[in-house]
Amino acid sequence: MEYFPAPLEKLVEQFARLPGIGGKSAQRLAFYVLGLPEAEAKEFADAILDAKKSVTCCPVCQNFTAGGLCPICASPKRDDTTICVVADPRDVAAIERAREYNGRYHVLHGVISPMNHVGPDDLAIKSLVENLSKHNNWPDRSGKKEETTHE
Repeated sequence: MEYFPAPLEKLVEQFARLPGIGGKSAQRLAFYVLGLPEAEAKEFADAILDAKKSVTCCPVCQNFTAGGLCPICASPKRDDTTICVVADPRDVAAIERAREYNGRYHVLHGVISPMNHVGPDDLAIKSLVENLSKHNNWPDRSGKKEETTHE
């Protein structure tokens, strides 16, 4: 038995597809969005569409960017001799908040998980190896590269 109109049910279903959002939270979010003034609801929807359309991966480190190099790869102040390999762009944000690391990053966009059928070919490992072997995306001033990982 449907308690809500089909468009509201669809909105609840879409929110429920988000990670960490259950049925009750999805319903709460849907009701909140429906309670927004028309202009704010449009602004919210436009922000989602704009991010989906304009956010891409940095061609060097695979972190998110709004086009071209990400701010970290574009910065001449970063240490080119150290690359921190992380699973997710959220890891970059967490490390950057600490303000202790000044090297470069490479984002894999996931972790190897045989149980979930995620193998090395599903991650951004190939681009990391290509960038390291070319030595033109991460200039090597010291003659060696130090690789670190973060889980």
